[in-house]
Amino acid sequence: MAFSDALAVQAGPYDEASVLPEGLDIQLTLSRNDRPQPFHLICEYDSVIVCMSGGGRVEFEGVSVRHHDYVLGDVIYVPAGTPHRIVPSEESIHHRFKLPESRLEGVAWYCPACGQQIHRVVWSLTDTLAQEGYLSACQGFNADQAHRRCEHRDAEHPPIDLEGYRWEQLSTGLRSGGA
Repeated sequence: MAFSDALAVQAGPYDEASVLPEGLDIQLTLSRNDRPQPFHLICEYDSVIVCMSGGGRVEFEGVSVRHHDYVLGDVIYVPAGTPHRIVPSEESIHHRFKLPESRLEGVAWYCPACGQQIHRVVWSLTDTLAQEGYLSACQGFNADQAHRRCEHRDAEHPPIDLEGYRWEQLSTGLRSGGA
């Protein structure tokens, strides 16, 4: 079994777990995704998603390209600040290339019926790990009905089922110097 295959077996949905040591010019993350990403991710700088297995779609908000259908081997460029969401049609393994000097990251939710942004959270990567930010943002989204309400349609969106996401475990491991 190849090194990346062994890592992928251990990976979970939208882990964005670092693969390379800190201090390199670029950081590579890994996720094994079996469900739609529960939010649109927003990266401070350009990023690149590489599909290592599976297929699906990356959805974009606020840009002229609305989506990119992907299959094994596809490389998807995501411009800085572009909200995007991975929606696998089958279990997919993804690498994401990010710049290590990134200091901000965020997530946003959009109404699937009208496309209006209903909530956004941005955090400093200097203080908050990406996985901590994902978990905190999702918990906040779930806890406050106002965060889930589309004012344009006067509709409330359901809370996110956080079962199966390993963000707390990954954060604890990273904070303690482990995984």
